[in-house]
Amino acid sequence: MRFIIWADEQGRIREFELSGHAGFAEEGQDIVCAGVSALSIAAVNGLEHFLSVVPKAQEADGHLTCQLDGIAEQDLEKAQWILQTMALGIEQIRTTYGQDYIFIDRRRWTPC
Repeated sequence: MRFIIWADEQGRIREFELSGHAGFAEEGQDIVCAGVSALSIAAVNGLEHFLSVVPKAQEADGHLTCQLDGIAEQDLEKAQWILQTMALGIEQIRTTYGQDYIFIDRRRWTPC
């Protein structure tokens, strides 16, 4: 499973992507996948609920992307509580179950 985080110069998460499957156990029994999925979907739901502008999110089998485009500074700060908590949770799952199941890639976000 790959978790990509795009953060700006201030370290604020502006976008994230999850893809693939962890392969910790058989499909339907994989607690690593289930934990990461629950954290990421809860984060998107929280952003949609608490921000004045809905983030661009797309979900397909084994793939989730979320982008904070056109977000006001105040909402961007609110979003960080949710996004940083999600990232922390995924990092803790990786620490607990091992690096073989979750690859975390941090990239620098730049506006287009």
